[in-house]
Parts: sequence; structure tokens; C-alpha cells
Amino acid sequence: MSAFTQKLRLVFEDRSLRNRILFMLGALAVFRLLAAIPIPGVDLARLSSLLEGNQFLGLLNIFSGGGLSNLSIVMLGVGPYITASIIMQLLTMMSPKLKAMYQEEGEAGRAKFAQYSRILMVPLAIVQAFGFLILLSKQGVIPELSGFVLLTNIVVISGGSILLTWIGEIMTEFGIGNGTSMIIFAGIVASLPTQISQFFATFDPSKLPMYLVFGVLALLIIYLVVVVTEAERPIPVTYAKRVRGSKVFGGVSTYLPLRVNQAGVIPIIFALSILLFPQMIFSFLSASSNAGLAEFSRHAMTFLSGAWVYGILYFIFVFLFTYFYTAVTFDPNAISENLQKSGAFIPGIRPGQPTSEYIAKVLTRITLVGALFLGVIAVLPLVMQSITGTQGLAIGGTALLIVVSVVIDLIKKVDAQVSMREY
Repeated sequence: MSAFTQKLRLVFEDRSLRNRILFMLGALAVFRLLAAIPIPGVDLARLSSLLEGNQFLGLLNIFSGGGLSNLSIVMLGVGPYITASIIMQLLTMMSPKLKAMYQEEGEAGRAKFAQYSRILMVPLAIVQAFGFLILLSKQGVIPELSGFVLLTNIVVISGGSILLTWIGEIMTEFGIGNGTSMIIFAGIVASLPTQISQFFATFDPSKLPMYLVFGVLALLIIYLVVVVTEAERPIPVTYAKRVRGSKVFGGVSTYLPLRVNQAGVIPIIFALSILLFPQMIFSFLSASSNAGLAEFSRHAMTFLSGAWVYGILYFIFVFLFTYFYTAVTFDPNAISENLQKSGAFIPGIRPGQPTSEYIAKVLTRITLVGALFLGVIAVLPLVMQSITGTQGLAIGGTALLIVVSVVIDLIKKVDAQVSMREY
């Protein structure tokens, strides 16, 4: 019996693990049911064209788990919670108290930090619901709303986002892996049958060699994403020997793992938000009664939506935000202090400030690789579409990074549970 078959058998024999998997599948089924319930009065044709022509709404559709594609009651998805979490992490740069809570107070501090994120999520969900309803009514996707009908829709949509966040959290507690990530993953996977059917509907036998080359490149890109996502730079660490009575403690050598892609997909989200928000503003201003302002807005939109301009700015923003987010979330001084307190040191490096400077130097170098990697992955769909001339032949971007990260995390969690069962 192969190792894979044996692990699979253990997964189904272990009652606790089996229940966790079944709970996760049940929660995902509830989520997909909620994502299929639309708000009333939706023009699906106008909605589809709006989503295709706006990359910002396309990104939010990913984080809503596909709920935005049919304006379901959970169309905001977990987007407000993710936004609140990002804002809270940025606030740690300005508030030493929040920074200490997140980095130094352990599980209790992180639980309190997450609670603050949930509280901040509520007003963000209300504001986003109101903004989306106004935007969609101006675009003719839904009829113009006012008064009690508008208030009811805001309550339903923001409540759907809060409900979905709660489902994600109980999935984390009683299921396998991170529930929020699983919801986003399920939405991406749920859209695959539609994309595959669209590909076969436009299949051209004369382009078969191009399809084969694309398939090989897609497999290579996925492999590289997996490798870079898992890549680490180990820094050797040695614990000093301590003698207490007749016993010797310490003297153990280990390593400090620094991930190449320390920031994950967050820089891509930052970059898209900064890059596409002006386009939404200019699209509103282009309908202004002021002729000069409307003309300027149309020219600005044309310039920003140009393929080369958009691609170059996108790459630069992702590159810069990778360094920025890594600096926010990883503190070399704190790592150096923790090593010194536990009697550990890096061989050849003095404890204290020299250790902090060495870790910062190594982190800066590997972040360069991670920033270039994220930048290339972000613009890869644009490059592939311009080369092939086909909308369906594109791979990369946020969706690929999320799918790879979630699958790797899920495999690790299942392996950990199986290993505990074996021991």
C-alpha cells in the first residue's frame, strides 16, 4: 500500500478528522447556497459587462467568493473583514500599544486584535454596501433605490458579509485550515466550470499548438509559484549552554526561517486598490455637467487604462508594497530581542543591534526576490492575454496565489492531523 493511500485511509478512519472535513464541506455548501440568492431587480447582462470591464470589481468578486458576480446577499463576501484586518495591521505602525498586542501578547493579544478587526468590519461593510448600491444603480445594473428600500438592501448586504465572516471563523475552529481562505478558494474553484465551458465554446482547432504551449507554461508557472511560496532562507541559530546543578541545558543548533514571499497576496490587493480607485473616481467625474472636468476625466481614464501604462504602474506598486508590508509585519529588532532573552545567538554575529542589522540585511535581499516574483505574477495575466490575444488564456494573478496558498496550507493541516493519529 502506497504512503498516499495509507494516509487517505487514516483520514477517513480518524473520526475527529473526518468530522472536521465534513463540517468544512457542509459550511462551504451553505456559503454556495447564500451566494446563489440575488438581491431583487438585477440586470445580469449589464452586471456581466461591468465586471468584465472593471478589474477592481473583478478583484472584489474574488474576495466575495464569486458572490458579486450575481449580486447575491453575500456579494461583499469577506472583503470588509480583510480590509479591516489590513487597516489594523497598518495601525500597528502608529500605535505601540497595538503593535505590542499583536506581536508580544501571544494568543490572547491576537484574539483581542482580531476582535477589534471584527468591530471595524461593521462600519466598513455598511459603507461598502451603500457605495456598491449607488455605483450599480448609476450603471443601470439595478433600479434606482431610495428611502426604506435602500436601507433594507444595505442591512441585508452588510449582514450577509458579517454572516459569511462568522461562517469562516467557525470553519477555522471546527474545520480544517483557515475558513476565510477556504471561502475565497471555494468561490474561485466554483467559477472554473464556467471558464472551461467558455474556453471550449470559443475553441479554434487551428490554434492547437498555441493551446499546448499555454498548457505547458501554465504547469511551469504553477510549479514556480509553489516553489517560491514555500521557499525559505534559514538563518542558523545556536542556544548557549547553561549548567544547572548536574544538568546541562541548551547547546542546541536550529535555524530561523525567513520566507521569500513574506507578504503573501496583500501587496497585490494594495496595488490594485491604489491603482484602480482613481479610475472609479474619474468614471464618476466623466459624467459631470462641467465640460472641462468631464473631458479631463475621460482623458485620464484613457491614459490609466492603457495596457502598457497600467501594467508598468501595477508592477511598480506591487514591488513597493511588498517591501512596505514586510516592514510592517516583520520586526528584526523584536526577533533580535527574543533571541537574546532566550539565550540564543547567530554564529559569528554579536547579540543585540548587530543581530538585528544582520536579519534586516538578509530580509531586504530575499524580499527583493519576493517582490519581483509578486510583480511578475500580478502582471502575468495581462502579458498572456496580450500575447495570445485570447481573454480565456491567462494564468497568474491573485487567484492563482490564493489557490496555491490554500491548497498547501490544507495539505499541511491534514498531514499534521494524520501524523498525530499515527503517533
